Parts: sequence; structure tokens; C-alpha cells
Amino acid sequence: MTPEIPSPLRARRRLLLGPGPSNVHPRVYEALGRPLMGHLDPLFLEIMDEVQSMLRRVFRTANRLTFAVSGTGSAGMEAALVNLLEPADEVLICVNGVFGGRMCDIVERLGARLHRIDRPWGEVFDPQEIGDVLGAHPGIRLVGIVHAETSTGARQPLAELGALCREGDRLLVVDAVTSLSGIELEVDGWGIDACYSGTQKCLSCPPGLAPITFSERAAERMAGRKSRVPSWYLDVSMLRDYWAEGRRTYHHTAPISMNYALHQALAVVLEEGLEARHARHARNSAALVAGLAALGCRPFAREGHRLPMLNSVYLPEGVDDADIRRRLLDDYDIEIGGGLGELAGRIWRIGLMGEGCRRSSVLRLLDALDELIAPTAGGRGRSAAEAAYGEIAPEAILT
Repeated sequence: MTPEIPSPLRARRRLLLGPGPSNVHPRVYEALGRPLMGHLDPLFLEIMDEVQSMLRRVFRTANRLTFAVSGTGSAGMEAALVNLLEPADEVLICVNGVFGGRMCDIVERLGARLHRIDRPWGEVFDPQEIGDVLGAHPGIRLVGIVHAETSTGARQPLAELGALCREGDRLLVVDAVTSLSGIELEVDGWGIDACYSGTQKCLSCPPGLAPITFSERAAERMAGRKSRVPSWYLDVSMLRDYWAEGRRTYHHTAPISMNYALHQALAVVLEEGLEARHARHARNSAALVAGLAALGCRPFAREGHRLPMLNSVYLPEGVDDADIRRRLLDDYDIEIGGGLGELAGRIWRIGLMGEGCRRSSVLRLLDALDELIAPTAGGRGRSAAEAAYGEIAPEAILT
């Protein structure tokens, strides 16, 4: 008997307030439906040029080698490391969550010599402790660190690290998957040599591309390699020729529609303005955290280093994590994230990223949690939404 073919596609419109993906701007959806062109069509090559130009503005860099890897943010992570490292190179990776650990995994698979320093989840690194390790191991050639640790909601200060790395001709590689366009990121100003991100977080584009940029120092390191890059697909020496204006050497069939989508997502970001976008994330996050406090949720990440686009909070006492998240999804069409690893069942990770970072999103989530949690909390007086707007005047919260 022939199996029945499922039709139509079963997909629901959700309010995506987890750690990613985020909701998508209508212009990005519209771009995804535009007619396909060939990946070497002159019109498509013009779109690629515009994507590169806008990426430089969002990364705050003049790097020529700036483009979008065909793959998710994890492909960006791997592209940065496989191109800049060779076997036996000494590497320092700073780990305070899941994604620093993934950097370590890639380094070990490449046969490089890993030096790893750890901080408890939710905390960040002080430049002095990084400097101490570099002083003790002068052979280290690359330092990897996560700007916005999605597993914990911690924001890592970066401004001093570029100069610290340059003292010993080391490269600084930064994971900006969650931070790009949500908080300040200055690739050139902070001396970052390689920085990668993902489309599905604060850029509010579907997952599928990994924006990446390499400094001239990084390009020189790649040009001086003694061994071939172990990944053919992610070999920048070939990818750069496909993205280079006037050259466009075929490497792989680019995801045409995703490049359309990224083009429009970047245009939306730049039309709003990076500073205004950063302020919107900060203000709506402050309102959310105030409302969550009325529900009994305490922030998890260390004070002064909390991400506005990924709010990690302890669950209220007596609340069942899986039950609340399931009911939010089933009854309210709202997604939030649970904790990873040792934090599973202990924290929620609530994303306010890009299009999801709206006053309406904050109110909708707080009202839903009020209905779900209030009966078990014995009544708290004012609602979570009232608490949020008591903390910040409604007119100060950007829509």
C-alpha cells in the first residue's frame, strides 16, 4: 500500500522568544519568495556585492574579506577555525558555556594544541586572567571567545582583548552569533581578527547563512599556511574568489533565496540604525526582566554582564519547567527556551531578538506567564506586565 503523502505543510505562526530562531520581518519573507536566478547571474552578483557592503557596516569593519558562509552559525565557527589553524598550533579558548566548549571540540579535531580556561556558567572573563595565560604560554597563536553566550545569557567584554592579542601577534576570533546587531560590536575598533555570526538571531532572518569577516592579519595568516585547509567546503581561499568582485570563480551553488533574505534583513537593520536597534533591545529587555521579577524569576547571568537579547532567569520556586514551556507553546503559541546541561530545568532562556524584541512581545509573554504561574503563586498583587511598566515608563519602551 502506497503511504499517504502529507499535505499541506503543517506549520504554525509562533511568537519565537527562545534562543533562536527569531521571528522574521515581512520584507524578509517577501524576499524569500522572489524568483530564483542562477548563482552567477550578473543581477545576483550585484546582490552579493550589496550584501557584503551592508555586512561591513553591521560588523563595523572595513575588512575586504567579509561575506556570508553557506551554512548556519556553526559553519561560521568552523570556517574561522579551520582556516586559521594548522596542526600543532597553540590555541587558547575561553569557555563559560556551551559554545566555547564547541570551539574546543573543533580545535581538538584539527590536531591543534588546546589551552582552555573556564569560568562558571553565567560569569565572564577578566582580561587579566587571559593575559596571564598568554604570558605563561607565549606560543599561543589564536584566542577564541564568545561575545554573547547563548547558553547562559552572559555578555563578554571584548574592548581590551584585541590589543592584548596583538602584543604577541596572536589572532582574536569572536563568536558573535547572538550579538550581531543586538548589542555594540566593533570589529575594527576592538581589534577583532575573525568574527562570525548567524542569520537567525538578531538579524531576524531564517537560519542558513553565517556572516563572517576576516582582518588583513587573518588573511595573511591564511596565505602563509603550510598545509591545506582540511575542509574543502569552508576553504576561504576558494570562497573568497567566489565573493570577490570582478572574479566570481565558481565554488558551490549558493543558497540564492537565503541571500535574498539576508539582503533585506540587513537593509531593515541599517534603516533602523544600529544604535537605535541596540537601545530597543536594552529597553525591552529591562521591562521584561522587571516583569519576570514579579513572577519570582531571578536573573541568572552576572549583574553588569547580562545580554538584553537573551534573558536567562531562574524558574520561580515550585514551577515545572517542561510543563510551563509546553503550555506556552500549545495554548499561547509562544516559544521560550529551557536551560542546557547542568542548567536544564533550572533556568529559562527568553530571547528578545530583532523582530521579536517588541513591546507587544513582552506584554504577550508576561500576560501568558501570569495566567500560568499566578494560580500556583497564591496571588502577588499586581500583574507582571504592571511590574514591567512600573519599572520603565511605557513611552520609554521602543516598539
